[in-house]
Amino acid sequence: MSDQKPHQKPRPDHSMFDSDLSGAVLNLHLFGRIMHWIHPYRIMLFISLVLILIASYLTVILEIMISRVLVDYIIVGEAESPMPDLYMIDATQWVEQQLDIPAIYAAGLIFFVVTVVFTFSGHAHRLTLISSIVKALRDLRQDLFAHMETRPSSFYDKVAVGRIMTRVTNDVEALYEMLRGMGSLVGEFVPFFVALIVMFSTSVKLTLVLLMLVPIVGIATYFFREASREVFRLVRNSVSALNQNLQENLSGMQVVQLNLREQRNLDTYTNINKKNRRFEFRSINLNTIYSAFNDSLASIGLGIIIWYGGGEVVQDEMTLGGVILFTRFMNMLFTPVVTLGEQLNVLFRAMASGERIFQALDWDEQIHEPENPVMLPERLQGKVEFRHLSFSYAEDNPILKDVSVTIEPGEKLAIVGPTGSGKSTMIRLLGRFYDFPRHMIFLDDVDMNDLHSRDVRRRIGVVLQDFHIFSGSILDNIVLGNPEITRERAIEAAKTVNAHGFITQLPLGYETPLVERGSNLSQGQRQLLAFARVLAADPEILVLDEATASIDTETELLIQDGLRKLMKDRTSVLIAHRLQTIQEADKVLVLHDGVVKEVGSHEELLAQKGLYHTLYELQFQDVSIDDDGHPLESD
Repeated sequence: MSDQKPHQKPRPDHSMFDSDLSGAVLNLHLFGRIMHWIHPYRIMLFISLVLILIASYLTVILEIMISRVLVDYIIVGEAESPMPDLYMIDATQWVEQQLDIPAIYAAGLIFFVVTVVFTFSGHAHRLTLISSIVKALRDLRQDLFAHMETRPSSFYDKVAVGRIMTRVTNDVEALYEMLRGMGSLVGEFVPFFVALIVMFSTSVKLTLVLLMLVPIVGIATYFFREASREVFRLVRNSVSALNQNLQENLSGMQVVQLNLREQRNLDTYTNINKKNRRFEFRSINLNTIYSAFNDSLASIGLGIIIWYGGGEVVQDEMTLGGVILFTRFMNMLFTPVVTLGEQLNVLFRAMASGERIFQALDWDEQIHEPENPVMLPERLQGKVEFRHLSFSYAEDNPILKDVSVTIEPGEKLAIVGPTGSGKSTMIRLLGRFYDFPRHMIFLDDVDMNDLHSRDVRRRIGVVLQDFHIFSGSILDNIVLGNPEITRERAIEAAKTVNAHGFITQLPLGYETPLVERGSNLSQGQRQLLAFARVLAADPEILVLDEATASIDTETELLIQDGLRKLMKDRTSVLIAHRLQTIQEADKVLVLHDGVVKEVGSHEELLAQKGLYHTLYELQFQDVSIDDDGHPLESD
């Protein structure tokens, strides 16, 4: 039996995809993986770093110009002082001599030039930083989207679309906020270290006293982080639950309204929203307490400077400009620590978001593809064979049981049976949406497991009841970006299946834009558009669920004619709902509980007086049938 299922793996635990992720602060592994997308823009990031270093240094220069140059040199007249001025007094004197202007004008000119360069450097830093981050995350989002496009139907059967949307949108946005915040932190810490050097050069004692407050901020930050870790995880998961609930309700709005579930669904959404609000309030309260505590420490530091520095000025051990410089530098000393604390909020969210993003990128569930796929000829004959096909979506719950049937090239097979008999599963497997064991489905006598899924899907045209409309024009929805389908070929296909008439009656014809889910077209028009899409692709095999509920008689006649043209000279597999379609089929396959009950032509099966005859008598309604093919009486 090992040669039957060489590619099958243990079933993945999809609950892990939806599980709560706590996020780990400073997860270096995640940072390393993010760098993969940032690396192509490293030169731009390096330029941004140089610019922020320049802007940060100029921030210190501006403060020295106010305190040491303006106050000490110009107002007080103390040019000589052991306090460092980073050569700004010398520069002011040089400008005085070169331009022969008063010191106040020279200082003002220097201050103006430094301010201009500072503003330009800071602005250029932000532009280059944000540009590089946006481009990197654009690439990450594209890679994530491309990865999720290749996940099989079995994945989307078990994972809510809202969860995936959160990863592609909200979680990537959280990474943007984190990376932008980290770039800003560089601009905060460069002045921090420069200011620290100048402060030590001015007064070691006062600097040490102020530095004693920094560990207190660090301890407060630590406790804030511990208290916030769980809160931000709950916030992120509640947002994901909101997105999932919103997506489910909006996509099924017609069902909601038809069943008068508006209030019940609103109550459910309100409960989820209340949980999110409660977690958000808890987060806000923690941030408020933390910010208020840091503001109090800053006020204490200012009081220490005024008390200690004032005494130093009286004793001529410090200049007035030096005291002012300390008050200005104190902000540079505490602001980076406070900013870091504020960034922890973003950091928590981003780490959890990073885990979720990379969990999605690492999810390797996919349709098995052969290492050396068989190359199909340019044109298939169209023979389809099911050999003892058995399949289940979940263990211990078989859907198809030992199904065997052969469809010769050009033949039409109609599949009938009550709801849940396995009809849709057969066409899904033929479309290669799920993995199945080897030697069970063949195209032109080639095992489908030896063919690449792309090659199979190019040869099989599928028209389901739920015909999906994409954003764009009618022509776009026929061509679907296939470069081989010209406008003329698309229009010819539309004419063949009787779609050209209603299209030309629209205001913009083939360029008419379609709204979400094609709601500006009728059900019948969407069905004809689906036929045109498949015919333009010109597949050798047609798979069709041809239900036409709520379609008027005139449109149904057009659909029947279009369907007849579409199936001409093609192998066709149809989940049949119309008696006329079944009568025109070469074979009818009758399924019940995943088992083939009968195979034959319409006339042959009627003559057998079996399950097909019972379904025929009941006009193919979805009813309960017993194992002997007899309808079960309702209570």
